[in-house]
Amino acid sequence: MASIPSPRAPRTVTAATAKQRMLKQLVCSDAPEQALRYYGFQRIAGVDEVGRGALFGPVVAAAVILPECLDELADAGLKDSKQLTREERESLDQKIRGMALAICIAEVDAETIDRVNIYQATRMAMLQAVVGLTMAPDHLLIDAMRLDHPCRQTKLIYGDALSLSIAAASVVAKVHRDALMRELDELHPGYGLASHKGYGTPEHRRALLEIGPCALHRRTFAPVRAVDPDAVLDQVVSAELLFDDADLEDAGWA
Repeated sequence: MASIPSPRAPRTVTAATAKQRMLKQLVCSDAPEQALRYYGFQRIAGVDEVGRGALFGPVVAAAVILPECLDELADAGLKDSKQLTREERESLDQKIRGMALAICIAEVDAETIDRVNIYQATRMAMLQAVVGLTMAPDHLLIDAMRLDHPCRQTKLIYGDALSLSIAAASVVAKVHRDALMRELDELHPGYGLASHKGYGTPEHRRALLEIGPCALHRRTFAPVRAVDPDAVLDQVVSAELLFDDADLEDAGWA
């Protein structure tokens, strides 16, 4: 009697893998821009950020106003910068800069990120990029955010995978930040910044354990805070500034 094959156990897929598969199925096009042009908007700025999840260095945002015809960028394969190789990003960066009506890049440093939190720092960088454009936009296409700006706005979830303008901002910001990380790798050797660009890879975490964080690390981020020798001292100093001894004793903390 022929043996009955046993059913295969279902393969587990991580949430990150499932998300990447979903993003690859999305089509990056000028459909959002064309819909806005139908309603009369002409100077549409795509806005995006990179480096939000990194442990080191600034968060970088870019705002890009492109001409109406985006066929050249679509044919060149423009999409979310995370789905492109370095060579593809740098080639697209040159194409974007060659045809854009206006581009602005803004950085918010690690010290400010620690002071205001990464969400607010990201909004600050995006706003600075928009304000710095040499041409005033009449509509903002933003990847999953809204800004404190009077211009009409569309918050587009997964915008860098759906809108060519947002994808262009994503590429410009990514190329800029990656180049900055390669420069900072020479000033702060030992962390491997040129390869992982400041993100929390195993290599970066090992370096943090071995040599500790430097001045450009985001000290409020858990992996950095865990190996920061000044973290406990900072907490004690903060408590001493906020409370006197009697308050601490009454609270039962002393």
